Amino acid sequence: MTSSYLEGEKNALGAFGYNRDGKRGKKQIDSAAPSPFGLSCGLSVSLRSAVIGLLCDGQGVALAIEVFAGNTLDPKTMASQIEKVASQFGGGEVTFVGDRGMIKGPQIKELREHGFHYITAITKPQIRALLKADVLQMSLFDQVLAEVYEGKVRYVLRRNPRRAEEMKASRESKLGTLSTRVQEANTYLAAHPRAAVSTALKALRKKTAKLKLSSWCGIRQSGRARKVELHLNESARAEEEKLDGCYVLKSDLRPEQITKEDVHARYKDLAFVEQAFRASKTVELEMRPIHVRKEESTRGHALVVMLAYRLAKELSRRWVDLDLRAGEGIKELSTLCLTEVMSGDKVLCSTVPVPRPELAEIIARSGITLPEVIIRKNAKVAT
Repeated sequence: MTSSYLEGEKNALGAFGYNRDGKRGKKQIDSAAPSPFGLSCGLSVSLRSAVIGLLCDGQGVALAIEVFAGNTLDPKTMASQIEKVASQFGGGEVTFVGDRGMIKGPQIKELREHGFHYITAITKPQIRALLKADVLQMSLFDQVLAEVYEGKVRYVLRRNPRRAEEMKASRESKLGTLSTRVQEANTYLAAHPRAAVSTALKALRKKTAKLKLSSWCGIRQSGRARKVELHLNESARAEEEKLDGCYVLKSDLRPEQITKEDVHARYKDLAFVEQAFRASKTVELEMRPIHVRKEESTRGHALVVMLAYRLAKELSRRWVDLDLRAGEGIKELSTLCLTEVMSGDKVLCSTVPVPRPELAEIIARSGITLPEVIIRKNAKVAT
């Protein structure tokens, strides 16, 4: 799922919801997405807001796009994607790949009813619950890739050392920021005898919560002095750091159907869906903001962007040996002009000149055959 925002107040699908673009006060729409081991469910756009769901195959090629109202929750977009795959794409033994929060209990039940499978990830609280129940053990994260079975459910475990270092650095940076704020507060309290310590405590505790350090950082008054101090709960800190870089995948696929390495690889394929959204929401394809009003216009806008993305991906694939991206190649092609053949002041037709060698190569790799003559239809075209 991704988010994109709407301009204006009258879009038929617009509703206020969680906006992944960080746009406040904008309505949104949402979108959802799938992969060809099966299908990756990943995209949802929020606009004053509408949600957009993108269905992709395993290589990240967009197959279908659907627009939902902006206050639609991610899991609620799954039912229509499951039905779409079952009825429009032939069904079969398909596996849906979805991120945390996308594929939950009700969605898993519906997938089973259609004979589909799933690969998803579980949350940190769920990992801790499984560790407490001794279904998982921390020692398993020391392996490159481990797996555990609980009934028909299969868990694949991994620790990413690089991610663990990033999380540690981020935590230290946040702690440094909070320490600086505490020092600034004490400096202010010392210089302003009438300033209330309670006000400083309130502001610092709010900052602690915003930095998500409340589980192991506390702010308190230093005795009876007009000072505040930072208190660290080291045991709680160690407990939080324990799962840094750790993640657990969940699937109902059996070992004879897919190896644990392939389960992990198919989950990582969700990056293709994220790439599709990033490309669709950039300046070139202009998914956002959405300026249209009617429901069919909003859906049409999303469809055109999806088709443009497919074209860009295909052109990039065909031009890969030329070291050209789609935008660069199209810019080169825009230099090719027509020659008008006129009789008096009337244009009879246009001829296509022989392109220079560089352009001829781009055109050949595109699989396009240019006509020699274009008959003039006297139609005015804006672009």
